[in-house]
Amino acid sequence: MTQQPQEGFDRSVEDAQAWMKAVQERLQVNDNTQGPRAALEARLRETEKICQLEPEGRVKVDLVLRAAEALLACCPRDQKPEILARLKDIKARWEETVTYMTHCHSRIEWVWLHWSEYLLARDEFYRWFQKMTVTLEPHVELQLGLKEKQWQLSHAQVLLHNVDSQAVLLDRLLEEAASLFNRIGDPSVDEDAQKRMKAEYDAVKAKAQDRVALLERVAQEHEQYQASVDEFQLWLKAVVEKVNGCLGRSCKLPIPHRLSALQDIAKDFPRGEASLQRLEEQSGGVIQNTSPLGAEKITRELEEMGKVLEKLRVLGEEEEERLRGLLQSRGACEQQIRRLEAEVAEFRAGLQRLAQDGPEPTEKAGTEDELVARWRLYSATRAALASEEPRVDWLQAQLKEVITFPHDLQLLSDSIVTAIQEYQSLKGKSTRLRNAAETELWQRFQRPLQGLQLWKALAQRLLEVTTSLPDLPSLHTFLPQIEAALAESSRLKEQLTMLQLKREVLVSIFGQERATALLEQVAGSVRDRDLLHNSLLQRRSKLQSLLTQHKDFGAAFEPLQRKLLDLQVRVQAENGLQQDLPGKQAQLSRLQVRGLG
Repeated sequence: MTQQPQEGFDRSVEDAQAWMKAVQERLQVNDNTQGPRAALEARLRETEKICQLEPEGRVKVDLVLRAAEALLACCPRDQKPEILARLKDIKARWEETVTYMTHCHSRIEWVWLHWSEYLLARDEFYRWFQKMTVTLEPHVELQLGLKEKQWQLSHAQVLLHNVDSQAVLLDRLLEEAASLFNRIGDPSVDEDAQKRMKAEYDAVKAKAQDRVALLERVAQEHEQYQASVDEFQLWLKAVVEKVNGCLGRSCKLPIPHRLSALQDIAKDFPRGEASLQRLEEQSGGVIQNTSPLGAEKITRELEEMGKVLEKLRVLGEEEEERLRGLLQSRGACEQQIRRLEAEVAEFRAGLQRLAQDGPEPTEKAGTEDELVARWRLYSATRAALASEEPRVDWLQAQLKEVITFPHDLQLLSDSIVTAIQEYQSLKGKSTRLRNAAETELWQRFQRPLQGLQLWKALAQRLLEVTTSLPDLPSLHTFLPQIEAALAESSRLKEQLTMLQLKREVLVSIFGQERATALLEQVAGSVRDRDLLHNSLLQRRSKLQSLLTQHKDFGAAFEPLQRKLLDLQVRVQAENGLQQDLPGKQAQLSRLQVRGLG
């Protein structure tokens, strides 16, 4: 009576044992992380296929359980312990096989993922390396002036800092490569590969350091030259003041004393000429490291200073001669008139040149650099007009003297008045244009801050509406909005960072106090942005994790629900009352077997 259930039980046990033995043998063949990436990937795919066989094995174990249930229902009592022991052994071997499948696949998958993360980090490092190599490859570009050279040096220092900061990533990559090599033994991460990566980084770092050293020398050379120029211009300004003090009716000294003062000034001119000669010699090295336009500017500046020096010398000599003439003859009056006419003509010609050099106020500046260049042009025009202030004062003093002359000099008086009016008009116009350019620049520099305020409001609203955990449809709504806000945050960070690099431009335009206040506001805004940006990153990670949990829960709940329904059907099938003790014992055994299953 029990022969057929016994044979079915034995066959199912042998089938399950053979299946588990075959699976374990396949696992032993693939339980290895050594070798190239292709081999590791093949083992990963093989263990993944083996893991997918788990339902098949579970079916075989279930067949054993059903066969055992049928055998226990009809076998003698003394055979049940043996059957139950074999059943327990099958379950233990099944658990061992499932555990081995999981651990073997997980171990290979962990090494695979670890290797993949290393390759991603290595690729990121080499993308940076290629970008930095391309950046450092061109020769250093010659700059226009000292400020541009200082900015170029600052940029090179930023690049060097960037290179230094990559040392942390490189060390981590080398550690990961060494760790991977111990696990996989692949040549792509051996000691030679690590040395090559370190050597390539060292070469880029050396090139960045050489660039910084070169630019430091160039900037320092220009700074020394500019200091000498400033010193000479101070001396020249002092000489201009002394010469102007000896001209016109504003000077209260008697003519002999004025002559003596002019002679003392003339004795100081050789020292100025020697200083100018040294500047010309010093400018040779500076010009060599300056762009053609900047070199032309330096040469023109030296020529202009030489002209001013020569003009002062000539002016002093002429004034000295004029004063001698006043002492010697009455012809001094006519000589002064002629000189005054030439001075007025030259002055008006200079005003006309300044008026023609600047752009028309109706022209619209396009880029920020064009607007800065326009502001500098207006500032240069204003400075040039300010340097003519002593001449205007002298012309006004000469106008008072002309009135006392015994000649009819109405035309000369009108010419002087017209020249002074043209000067005042051009001065007012240049001031208005400069102020307008400064205002527009201020508005442009404020735009990133205004954009950040709008972004902050959006980011805070997203954080508020996603504080409580949203449902699945809301996750698909808010995640894209957070991604867009993060992208806008990065764009604003780039604009604010560029604004922080323009300290010297800001100081030159708005002055130290306003520029510092603006940069402090920018720094505060950057900190606020960083905080909100990090909050958005955390919120995005949290929402992505929640979305994954929704998906994982749905996948795990479905087989459990099917198993519970199957168990409920079986329990209901055994729910009927039995008539005698053997029937109740058989019913109890079946329930115990199903509970173990």
